[in-house]
Amino acid sequence: MLSKFKFSIFRWIFGLTLFLGCQEPPQQEDQSLDPMEFHQAITTIDSHIDFNVDYFTDTLNYTHELDIKVDLPKMERGGLDVAWLVVYTAQGDLTDEGYAAALENANAKFDAIDRLVNQYASDRIALATNSREMDSIIQIGKKVAMIGVENAYSIGLDTSNIRKFHERGARYLSLSHNGHNQLSDSQTGDQDGIYLHNGISDLGRQVIELCNYYGIMLDLSHPSEESIRQTIKHSKAPVIASHSSARALSPNSRNLPDELLELIKDNGGVVQAVALHYFVDKEKRERFTSARDSILAIDPNTDIESIKVQFPPVDVADYIDHIDYLVEKMGIDHVGISSDFDGGGEIEGWNDASETHNITIELLERGYSEEEIKKIWGGNLMRVLDEVQEISRSLQSL
Repeated sequence: MLSKFKFSIFRWIFGLTLFLGCQEPPQQEDQSLDPMEFHQAITTIDSHIDFNVDYFTDTLNYTHELDIKVDLPKMERGGLDVAWLVVYTAQGDLTDEGYAAALENANAKFDAIDRLVNQYASDRIALATNSREMDSIIQIGKKVAMIGVENAYSIGLDTSNIRKFHERGARYLSLSHNGHNQLSDSQTGDQDGIYLHNGISDLGRQVIELCNYYGIMLDLSHPSEESIRQTIKHSKAPVIASHSSARALSPNSRNLPDELLELIKDNGGVVQAVALHYFVDKEKRERFTSARDSILAIDPNTDIESIKVQFPPVDVADYIDHIDYLVEKMGIDHVGISSDFDGGGEIEGWNDASETHNITIELLERGYSEEEIKKIWGGNLMRVLDEVQEISRSLQSL
């Protein structure tokens, strides 16, 4: 890839290009690519967006400009086409009461998405469950919602909930989150050395088989390393990591080491690099946060932008470093993009969905081709979903 340039320089050049474009251009056979036109022309998919059901009511919902990272106005301004909305459930007790509360939480979030696409904003966004539906929705000018389930704790001990989640639109599912559950060990065990199953449980293996059967992608972004190995070994279909980056660039148990990147590549899966500052560059994030807090404690009126000049925060260029690394290690067909917006994700230059175009600009700067960017911006993820659903059809035909 080409060496990266500073964002400000590129934007100055881009602005000058627009200015000169207003004058009569000389006749040339080859016209340079317009970054914004290209961004608007391709399909952009963010594979992991959290949400709060409080913003899915008849008086407060995604049709409004909200004090959150993702809503329809921001998606439209930034050119984000597809939002994978996450039915997230925090880890609780492994009891009947805990399972019941988790299922109630999951159903409330499924209900919220249903209200968004069928009541509040049916003219602006629709639910898709496969690539064909996604393409059709985009062609008629709407945004697309897709659904992932974060933490299968919410199924409890009743595996029929996998079918029910599928019927409600879920197309990926992670076996665990931050804490061991009835199905799988979490990456938290990789931090403290304490495990419950030493991988996945017998029930977890049943869930993997059911996900393969129904056409639900298995998400590896939160299980332990051993759980990831066992899931890949047991799955008949490609897997994804819906929001994980490269551990080699930022040491964190939520990021994936090279060994697991290789396993996911060999499996035919995809890693969706996550734009959460702490996972992108932990040290840089801590330097900025420490400096900002110290300076503001002395003078609360200090301009934040002046602090950023002295202590740069994690930015789009740092994030694309992870894309570069993953492409180098796994190949262009196994890398994608996720924000983790409204779940902690943000970096300078991609603070919310309205700035989505900045990712495309930086990828173009790095020298990625148009076809490569299309793959990274969602083509690879949907290729995996297509393959998972094809395997599902084969299993169901037996």
